[in-house]
Amino acid sequence: DKTGLIEYTNSVLDTTDAYICNSRPRRFGKSYAANMLAAYYSKGADSEKMFSGLQISKEADFREHLNKYDVIHIDIQWFLANCEDVDNVVTLITDSVLSELREIYPDIFTWEVSRLPDALSIVREKTGQKFIIIIDEWDCVIRNSDDKELVHSYLQFLHSLFKSEESKAFLALGYITGILPIKKI
Repeated sequence: DKTGLIEYTNSVLDTTDAYICNSRPRRFGKSYAANMLAAYYSKGADSEKMFSGLQISKEADFREHLNKYDVIHIDIQWFLANCEDVDNVVTLITDSVLSELREIYPDIFTWEVSRLPDALSIVREKTGQKFIIIIDEWDCVIRNSDDKELVHSYLQFLHSLFKSEESKAFLALGYITGILPIKKI
């Protein structure tokens, strides 16, 4: 039962501590934990039954956050493997998430919105809803590329989601996994 992680993330939601990097060696259950968080928080899931009987279900705030958020769950390794030109991985990720947002919020978006932070800000402004962003294998681009422009572009993308002033308005929780220490990058 690893749901103690959910208890912790619930306690830091929408605070300055809601930016978490789970950096561990391979085979430590990082992706499993990311999937668990996505299942718990996502509006697109009905996971009360899945979590009943586990530690988190005994917490007072169990239902308060259960399936209440738009969760953006990105597996960077999947995008790298499915990108025809690795130099366009940031564009592929952005276009993929924007496409889903346009489906979910068709009355909010125009096709002119091309930056993910802008889209998330618009949804937050129109709905009052903040997002949870989970990025699995955040360091995959850095580990697999010597292209400094690509790495710079990718780091700018991450910065726009987690470190910009506007991200404070649309982000309830940022959770990333990887094997490299983030301080090194």
